Amino acid sequence: MNKLLALLVLVPLAGPLSGQPAGPPDVDAVRSWNDAALEVVRLERATDSDAARTYAMVNIGMYDAVNGIASARRDRARAHALRDQKGAPAQGDQQAAALAAGHAVLSRLYPGQAQRLSDRLTADLARLGTGPRVTAGRAWGQTVGADVFAARQGDGSSPVESQPAGSGPGVFAQAWSGVQYRNMTPFGIAAAAPYTGGGPPALTSLDYAAAFAEVDLLGDAAIPDADKSAVFQYWSLPAGSDQPPGEWIKIALGVDRPLTLPDKARLFALLGMALADTSIPTVLTKFTFRHWRPQAAIQQAGADGNPYTEQDETWRARAGSAGSSPEYISGHSSFSGAGAAVLAGFFCADRIPFTLVTDSAPVDPATGQPWRRRFASFSAAAADAGRSRVLGGLHFSFSNLDGLAMGRDVAAEVLDRKLLLRSGPTHVGACPR
Repeated sequence: MNKLLALLVLVPLAGPLSGQPAGPPDVDAVRSWNDAALEVVRLERATDSDAARTYAMVNIGMYDAVNGIASARRDRARAHALRDQKGAPAQGDQQAAALAAGHAVLSRLYPGQAQRLSDRLTADLARLGTGPRVTAGRAWGQTVGADVFAARQGDGSSPVESQPAGSGPGVFAQAWSGVQYRNMTPFGIAAAAPYTGGGPPALTSLDYAAAFAEVDLLGDAAIPDADKSAVFQYWSLPAGSDQPPGEWIKIALGVDRPLTLPDKARLFALLGMALADTSIPTVLTKFTFRHWRPQAAIQQAGADGNPYTEQDETWRARAGSAGSSPEYISGHSSFSGAGAAVLAGFFCADRIPFTLVTDSAPVDPATGQPWRRRFASFSAAAADAGRSRVLGGLHFSFSNLDGLAMGRDVAAEVLDRKLLLRSGPTHVGACPR
């Protein structure tokens, strides 16, 4: 064997010598514009409901842009979310379409971030190069993004409304804002009312007393417990973070499963819809039952009429605050239930391990870095996030459990009826195809 032949056997030829044309660059449009959305939510200090709506709209824009081109090519046509495929260029570049759609939605939602977002789009498109396919895809994506934004104007998410202060045993006493979200038009479910929680147990019940005793002990700031405080902080996600819905966007970005661009866009559109739709019954339930937080409940237990609760006027929540909205139902729990259920349903598997550093993760003293945690499954992370609210003294266990169930139920409807194939089987059991 001569030296050249030996080299060909031992070292596969690559690049131009292989005779195979280089494929188009992969800019990972879905990751880029979800990262952009996470960043903008932090910078704008968006509320959890605002954040969930943002993630839904950005991802629906990208999905409808990609799906429109796929439909024009007759590639496994799927139902659209908000914008049909009319006018989609069959030869358009899907990556360029997704990039332009994400930008069109996000820059309209947050015009104060226009320059930052324009710079990101320019950098992403530069990696794709030029040509008629990119130009056509970009133009289509811009149209879809603008149409998605327009379709959600007047959807009930604004103007901001507040529920006035209340009084009496069991009642959350503060005024709180954001209640308009109880009337927001859903993205993926038919209606929010069927998902509202059944309400907290009666103040005089044994179930209430048991939940009271649990949070009285575990959530007490006067009882030091570094582990419980760390778990609470890890999931606390205050204003200026990506908010609870954003952590499920991050979890989805970190799942180690190869996906095509159409499938990845579909996953994030389903996830965004479920998170945004979960905010509706969450706010409606808070508005309806207006239940007091544990700190008020324990400090004023003498007025609850329950012989098994004990008043402690000095009690303070481990979280360091009493909470800014009614206690029932836990939004952290409902968002987590929805996020975990969408991911498990999409992949048809719950036990997919992943690592996560949340926006509010405490510093690990062993490494000097933010606490990086490994979860064995999506449901394990959701359970941990919900439980953290009890450990922080902000919620009773019934609000956590009912919130997790609410999110799972919303996700189930979204998976069952949205973004399915237009022909042929659409499910493998409960898992959408």
